[in-house]
Amino acid sequence: MIRLQKHLAECGIASRRACEGMIEAGRVAVNGELAHVGQSIEPGADRITVDGRPIGVEDKVYIVLNKPVGFVTSAKDEFGRRTVLDCIKGARARVFPVGRLDMDVEGVILLTNDGELGHRLIHPSFGVSKVYVAWVRGGVSEAALQRLRTGVALEDGMTAPAGAVVIASEAHGTQLQLTLHEGRKREVKRMCEAVGHPVRRLRRVAFANIEVDGLRPGEWRYLDPAEVAGLRALVSLAA
Repeated sequence: MIRLQKHLAECGIASRRACEGMIEAGRVAVNGELAHVGQSIEPGADRITVDGRPIGVEDKVYIVLNKPVGFVTSAKDEFGRRTVLDCIKGARARVFPVGRLDMDVEGVILLTNDGELGHRLIHPSFGVSKVYVAWVRGGVSEAALQRLRTGVALEDGMTAPAGAVVIASEAHGTQLQLTLHEGRKREVKRMCEAVGHPVRRLRRVAFANIEVDGLRPGEWRYLDPAEVAGLRALVSLAA
């Protein structure tokens, strides 16, 4: 037996959280009866439908995209803006983004139909690292770096300690490398602003062990088996 929302995510319908929303909205049925969140099912024995259509298990697909500026990190956008899925043409299965990057942020974004892996990669309990390069205003002092390294007080509480090093000092500011292990909304921007150095440009250069070397903005590739195994090992899933 398995929880329904987990099974839906594993079938590539959406992330586990999104699947819970679909169940709550009455879009999912088990053996002809409306389902409820937390319900257990027997894969292969129970008949499951979403919006009246039966579901089946899709092959797992893992993609990394070099997200360009100007794209929304979601499957759909109510305002008609371009989404990261507009960059993923020709993928062999439906995928959804793992976590988010702001519209004006570029760089590494993962997409998959492996709902359990996606859920764990963004869950704070696993502390998966994300590495950013931030171009910020002003010269960054050692005291400001130390605040980033020990935690910054934000309106939603103290941040976890972050790795923070100066890459280069420039005429109009500083280039920082920041390594975070949690995924709050706009966290890098808010942290830098809190220590007096607003972000002018932001790029994510790595998500766990995945980078986008060789990919131009808007280009994507499938992860290789070693990369997938590395991600799964990070979040205590079998290869």
